[in-house]
Amino acid sequence: MYFLLIGLVLLLLKYLAVDPVAAWTWWVVLSPFGLAAAWWAWADWSGFSKKKAMEKMVKRKQDRINKQRAALGIAPKKRG
Repeated sequence: MYFLLIGLVLLLLKYLAVDPVAAWTWWVVLSPFGLAAAWWAWADWSGFSKKKAMEKMVKRKQDRINKQRAALGIAPKKRG
């Protein structure tokens, strides 16, 4: 995500001819987009994206259980 934002900022600066970015070659300005694509490909290939999604889902499930326990007046279990 950060590579994409950096790429958009550099693209805007190049388009508006702001120094020193205006003097840079297009390869340098567009390289963050390539890095973003490489990052996303690696994250999908390695399972990093899936792992983060699973962690988020487990946290949401545990928060929902704790909220239901609190509504019933039962102290939430502490996970160690």
